[in-house]
Amino acid sequence: MTNEELQTLIDKSIHARKNGIYDEADTLATEVLAELDKPTNSSERSISSELLRGNALLCLADTAWRRGKYDTALEHGHQVLALAEEYTLLALHPRAHNLIGIVYKNLGNYDKSLEHSFQALSAHEALGEKSAVARVTCNIGIVYSNIGNYAKSLEYYFQALSAYEALGEKSGVASVTDGIGNLYNDLGNYAKSLEYLSKALSVHEELGEKSGVARVTGNIGNVYISLGNYAKSLEYLSKALSIHEALGVKSLVANVTGNIGNVYYHLGNYTKSLEYWSKAVLAYEALGVKPGVAIVTGNIGSLYATQKFEGYNSEQAEEYLLKAIALNEEIGAKRYLYENEKTIAELYKTTNRKAEAYDHLERYHELEKEVQSEETKKQAAIMEQQKQEAEREKTIAIANAKHAATEQLLHNVLPPSIANKMLSGKKLIAEKLSNVSVLFADIVEFTKLSQRISPEELVEGLDSIFSEFDTLAEKYGLEKIKTIGDAYMVVSGAPEPRSDHAEAMIHFAVEMLERIKQFKSISTGEQIELRIGIHTGEVVAGVIGRKKFAYDLWGDAVNTASRMESYGEAGKIHVSEDFKHAVETLHTTSLPFHTTSLPFHATSLQFILRGEMDIKGKGMMKTYFLEQNNIRI
Repeated sequence: MTNEELQTLIDKSIHARKNGIYDEADTLATEVLAELDKPTNSSERSISSELLRGNALLCLADTAWRRGKYDTALEHGHQVLALAEEYTLLALHPRAHNLIGIVYKNLGNYDKSLEHSFQALSAHEALGEKSAVARVTCNIGIVYSNIGNYAKSLEYYFQALSAYEALGEKSGVASVTDGIGNLYNDLGNYAKSLEYLSKALSVHEELGEKSGVARVTGNIGNVYISLGNYAKSLEYLSKALSIHEALGVKSLVANVTGNIGNVYYHLGNYTKSLEYWSKAVLAYEALGVKPGVAIVTGNIGSLYATQKFEGYNSEQAEEYLLKAIALNEEIGAKRYLYENEKTIAELYKTTNRKAEAYDHLERYHELEKEVQSEETKKQAAIMEQQKQEAEREKTIAIANAKHAATEQLLHNVLPPSIANKMLSGKKLIAEKLSNVSVLFADIVEFTKLSQRISPEELVEGLDSIFSEFDTLAEKYGLEKIKTIGDAYMVVSGAPEPRSDHAEAMIHFAVEMLERIKQFKSISTGEQIELRIGIHTGEVVAGVIGRKKFAYDLWGDAVNTASRMESYGEAGKIHVSEDFKHAVETLHTTSLPFHTTSLPFHATSLQFILRGEMDIKGKGMMKTYFLEQNNIRI
């Protein structure tokens, strides 16, 4: 087979594993290894062949740990590390370390798990593998949760969640959300736990991920055990068990089976409880999972020691409890060990074996102090986590409020389309607009007027006038650019281009002159007059400033429009020949009017030639005054 064909087999193996078809996944990976072990004369194939070998071994290791075959998984994981070292296969290093870290987590060896997980994290970061970084970060969060360091756990969980969301990887988001839900169950925050687990379940169902659906469904069942809602718990755990059995995930079948036994125990159905615990302990023993064997064996011992149980048997209780004690001592599970010691002490007391009862009771009290000390630390960790959670939510609320305020501010000072571009993260906003109309207007003899009135009257008067113009600009779909002293600048055709920019500007300019008639000088009662200039042409438009943003225009068209205003006359609209041509072209091509608020039509407009003038910076220009109904404006 060629390397391409072997890679296809590995891809199929990975696909089968993801769908829970572990036998097929193993068969395909084993076929790749068998093919690679055949003699070959190709010396050029060495490095690529060993990379394929490493990937095939990782496939086998992955299915092994999922089936609870931890020794096999570790063996394959270390084989991959050896290959990676020998052939400098950098891509294999982090994947092998991550898998080994997962196996040690399942074995309860958390120090070893973190050691390999952090090596995997560093290697993935160095290779720039963002998705893998998110995955390992989540695994580290799970380990810290198992240790009881909830603050650290949430820190890594939310890092992973943010990373997956940024990458748009829904399956990863669901896995992390599941982990957070389990952590909140450990913390006793059941409402929050169900909230996160329900979100995770919905995503796995949407993606059709059966293994994820089964895992989260079982976790929801565990939350209902904590809540004492045993009917709901059995409903979810039974669903999870059916899916795990169909997928052949033996380790999770054992786990869920044991949890169903717990539910029946709480319900007082001891016969059913023993049935499920017996199945669970056999499954764990077959897999070699000592923590699982120890927990369920202790449960069975406690059940046989329960006098309400019709199958009460002190000898069998002693046998199971002593086995559980030995296993828990071996793996260092003090919490379960002290419970076993207490149960067997009570058993010996009821069977008049007082000396043995005393010994185990003493051992129980010693362990109780250690466990209570650990529980105190756990409660402190929970309180610290809750404090950090409250601070995190406060920080998020503040950030959201700041974002909303920023969004509102940008929409207040910038055109909507420009504000939205900035909010989406665009840094530089600049564009060339080939055809716009620019208007400048200023108040005639404003300097003299300002000297005769108070500052309050001046500001109030300008505010009233410019607010009126702002309303008009919004009415005709124009964009106000800025005010400079008593000057007002507006553009038509920016930032959104429009074919009728010149027509819209005419409507605006004519109505400006109408509106200004309502304003008079506060001190003298004189009529306030405007001088208006308009030009059409090309401009560059964009946003400037880092703290105080401003949408502005640059180019010869802006300068020319300013000149039309400064060379104009009071109460008149002074326009360039280019603007006149823009209006005439619009009506010649019969483009539809988009603004018809004012009662005038194309036939009522007149451009009266003013003549040629020497305009500063422009030279000789032919300009016009705009008239309506044969009355000069």
